[in-house]
Amino acid sequence: MKYSVINLEKHEDSRGKLIAFEKGVNCPFEVKRAFFMYDNDIPAIRGSHSNQKSQFLLIAVKGKCKIKVIDGQRSDSFILDSPEKALYLDKMIWKEISDFSKDAIILVLASEKYDADEYMVEITG
Repeated sequence: MKYSVINLEKHEDSRGKLIAFEKGVNCPFEVKRAFFMYDNDIPAIRGSHSNQKSQFLLIAVKGKCKIKVIDGQRSDSFILDSPEKALYLDKMIWKEISDFSKDAIILVLASEKYDADEYMVEITG
């Protein structure tokens, strides 16, 4: 599947909650880069591109957002509103991230280091 929701296993005890990411368990790639988005303008649309080489896991650590994905044949929208689920995106998936709650913090794990040359800013296919 070129994109899918992954339910993340939560570990909880009297000290609090923890979610881990492991290659081959709940992350299908080796993480080479991580970043997060926060203090987003409510009407802002982030992303609006696909990547030639990078795969991603997007997690709403706090708050929520909507992610529209297009794989060249179909389009789907997902609401990320819990740190207990992640949206996996394979390479060449168009993404538009919008409808941020005021408190949204979106963590993104990437399979590749940043490379501006791999960005595709037009929908193809």
